[in-house]
Amino acid sequence: MPTTDGGFVRVAAVGDIHLGTDCSGLLRPAFSVLPECADLLLLAGDLTRHGTVEEAEVVAREVADIGVPVVAVLGNHDYHAGEEKAVAAALSAVGVTVLEGEAAMFPVAGHTVGVAGTKGFCGGFVGRCAGEFGEPEMKALVRESRRTADGLNTALGVLADADCAVRIALTHFAPVPDTLAGEPLEIYPFLGSYLLAEAIDSSGADLAVHGHAHHGTEHGMTVGGVRVRNVAQPVIDRAFALYQLPLGGNGRADLGVHRG
Repeated sequence: MPTTDGGFVRVAAVGDIHLGTDCSGLLRPAFSVLPECADLLLLAGDLTRHGTVEEAEVVAREVADIGVPVVAVLGNHDYHAGEEKAVAAALSAVGVTVLEGEAAMFPVAGHTVGVAGTKGFCGGFVGRCAGEFGEPEMKALVRESRRTADGLNTALGVLADADCAVRIALTHFAPVPDTLAGEPLEIYPFLGSYLLAEAIDSSGADLAVHGHAHHGTEHGMTVGGVRVRNVAQPVIDRAFALYQLPLGGNGRADLGVHRG
């Protein structure tokens, strides 16, 4: 684990890399410099194109033994082939921590940094969201969104109980509409859910990271004041974005933002 300077944790993050079987070595050169500039790498889902094991193995080779912990959630593309468990297993086999309603903790400069993760789901945002009413299919959609948000809430609670110096919420779907600006308004309900933001504000976090919205905006904030970052690769237009968070500080402090 690299040692950070100045009481900061350096978080590299990217989502929606959509690697296929023809992408071997595409991101490895950029990821190889991470020990020099980051304390951990977050992968915000849609790591593959079609959710096959073969594609997941390409992703695994890109991040294997890069010198910093790698934490991931899966995205909707990673579920497409119905092989999501095998996709997660391929990543886990090279040391990636894959989260779904779970928390993971890492030592950084004598402190503990925690990451709580879930894919999340759709449903929309306050005033324009789906309700748990009517057809079984609609009820199932809202219940799935609520299930993932409840998992995130529980995982963030674990990090709070552990007194982590920094707590990060990692999702694929968006918790706020701010970071969707640029996407057609008609598809906002399919890009995220306010329930994720409620979980983040309920249990607390210093940073929330997501992907999914390729034409969205990088910067946003929850109602409770937690900074939200859309790190979908088409949005950040780099191999990764790099954020600095003060160890033991508060989540409303300005983030130092760099590009990888």
